[in-house]
Amino acid sequence: MRSPQAVTLAAALLCAITAVSSHAQVSNDVVKIGVIVDKSGVYSANGGMGVVRAVEMAVKDFGGKVQGKPIQIVSADYQNKVDIAASKAREWLDVDKVDVIIESTDSAAAIAMQKIAAEKKRPIIFAGSASTALTNKECSAYGIHWVYDTYALATGTGRAVVRDGGDSWYFITADYAFGNALEADTTAVVKSTGGKVVGAAKHPLNASDFASFLLQAQNSGAKVVGLANAGKDTQNAIRQANEFAITAKQTLAALLIFDTDIKGLGLKAAQGMVYTTAFYWDQNEETRAFSHRFHAIHKGMPTMIHAGAYSATMHYLKSAEARKTDEPEDVLDQMRKTPVNDFFARNGVIRKDGRMVHDMYLAQVKTPSESKGEWDIAKIRSTISGDQAFAPLSVSSCPLVKG
Repeated sequence: MRSPQAVTLAAALLCAITAVSSHAQVSNDVVKIGVIVDKSGVYSANGGMGVVRAVEMAVKDFGGKVQGKPIQIVSADYQNKVDIAASKAREWLDVDKVDVIIESTDSAAAIAMQKIAAEKKRPIIFAGSASTALTNKECSAYGIHWVYDTYALATGTGRAVVRDGGDSWYFITADYAFGNALEADTTAVVKSTGGKVVGAAKHPLNASDFASFLLQAQNSGAKVVGLANAGKDTQNAIRQANEFAITAKQTLAALLIFDTDIKGLGLKAAQGMVYTTAFYWDQNEETRAFSHRFHAIHKGMPTMIHAGAYSATMHYLKSAEARKTDEPEDVLDQMRKTPVNDFFARNGVIRKDGRMVHDMYLAQVKTPSESKGEWDIAKIRSTISGDQAFAPLSVSSCPLVKG
């Protein structure tokens, strides 16, 4: 007959084993990833189906399973509408039991989804949106901002252009959260480096006619016309700026531009333009290896959003495997504790405000004579270290930081 102490010890051990077994599991016997993007609108080329394919690549490369349980991907087109993004996020989390959302949307939609993900206590990773609000007043313990933000874009491009002599600016800005944040952050950089802002014009999302905005910029006498927009809006603005011969006397500064935009514009229209990016396909052997594989699937080289979506997906899956569960708090804790080291980032760190800090790059569009191939469109001028590219925690308004 066993002693009472032995019985108590055995019972305690059984409870501990049961607790570990019940905790180390995959919910609903599947890890489900929701990918929400713009599949047909203004941001479809730089994000869109390329993000879905990048996530699919990551899942396949990972092996398709976590702890022996399958990984499933669902995707949706948010149609550049905040209400659709929010309702889809809620449906995924409530009904479809999605474990993590990866997005490439506008900032207003991203902020709306972040609130829902926080309410439902599920991770959401931002690969395409840019507003610094996501890691400031709208921050969440469940949100991770992976690729870039308006502070990093403004710091890289704004500082470089002012130092090259562009000390007076006029902004043409997309009139929603992202554009307004990008203008504000760039204004701060311009002024801090000795420049000035002489005016700004706001345009709606997905604008086709930039004539009036460009004429205002031309008449302002500013040395630099800052484009605080993205996607097809940026392309349209640059094309029409060339038609108005604005580039003959003024410098265009595209504050968020992607490889797909440059390819669409052509080097003749975009040549010489300086911009900030988190990734360029032709940086090194690792970036080229990933990019050629992506190109074989997507028929185009990856943007920083596509590369970032792959990187974020892989980091999430590795963290779930390490913790032997898809339980949100466990996976997020592992993600924060593990540096990001892959073709996208070196020694990337996820801070308490949700910002994944990594190096950014100042790039310049090549001239037609410099280009040696279809996607040979840019050169890296310099590396911007992560601690310089992103706003320091000391200026954060994130409640998680202040707490």
